[in-house]
Amino acid sequence: MQIRGIKRGQIIELTEELIIPDGQEIVIEINLPKRPTSEDRWQQLYKLIGAWSDQPNLDTSLDAGDPD
Repeated sequence: MQIRGIKRGQIIELTEELIIPDGQEIVIEINLPKRPTSEDRWQQLYKLIGAWSDQPNLDTSLDAGDPD
């Protein structure tokens, strides 16, 4: 079983419901999530921009917010 949580002081706050009985002993293995590098973030941005490229009315939609 794998569940996510956030450490706050000496408490780990779980972000999902954990269905085990109160008082149950558990063992916790800590795996820190990999932080995205600048390259990872740029690749995500390029994917997003690429998804927009198929929008036929994108120019019109962007111009609608222009105050000029």
